[in-house]
Amino acid sequence: MTLGKMHSFESMGLVDGPGIRTVVFMQGCSLRCAYCHNPDTWNFQGGTEITPEELVKKIVRFKPYFKNGGGVTFSGGDPLMQPDFLIEALKLCKEQGIHTTIDTAGYGVGKYDEILKYTDLVLLDIKHVDDCGYRNLVGQSKKGFDEFLQAVQEANTKLWIRHVVVPGITDSEEHIKKLASIIKSIKNVEKVELLPYHTLGVEKYNKMGIEYKLSNVDSMNKEELNKLYKILNKEMEDR
Repeated sequence: MTLGKMHSFESMGLVDGPGIRTVVFMQGCSLRCAYCHNPDTWNFQGGTEITPEELVKKIVRFKPYFKNGGGVTFSGGDPLMQPDFLIEALKLCKEQGIHTTIDTAGYGVGKYDEILKYTDLVLLDIKHVDDCGYRNLVGQSKKGFDEFLQAVQEANTKLWIRHVVVPGITDSEEHIKKLASIIKSIKNVEKVELLPYHTLGVEKYNKMGIEYKLSNVDSMNKEELNKLYKILNKEMEDR
């Protein structure tokens, strides 16, 4: 029997893919993103044990709300870190005619071809544009991300690209132009979102006794974010 570790369950999310979606937050992540607002999802020993069948039974209850393009989104943590559970859950969702999305940083432990076979959409978070910046920001090499991206390309899976804009780290014009260059080389990109860095998760760090690495960084200014959007869109025009 396959068991998964689930951190939490959101019945009706509106920002985790198209339409109204049930969001499953899986437990466990190998990255340590400096701005992560869910550090309580890192530990692989945490969360609630659940079988794919039990989870999909919960998801199916909300199927009437999925009529206008909604479905289920597996988030985290990172769902790719529990591949066997994820594959079974995705497969069961597809058998129920439910649209499936994975919200991921692209850093898992393999079995990507099988995962993507039952995945309709990938929300892919590009943490940084080069390996050095990637290591500094999340504590791991960019190689793992590149391997997953290659698998997504080979599977021809639809993509929404997301990128968190952090003042002083990922907010320069040069950085955004490099990001645009990367995105232009990727096929099947349906949407690109620049997400403003915020400090809403800081209190969790305090409660857990974990140092928050970006304590001196203010939230991203929306006007500055809009300027970067314009730069990105201009660079993407000839895509």
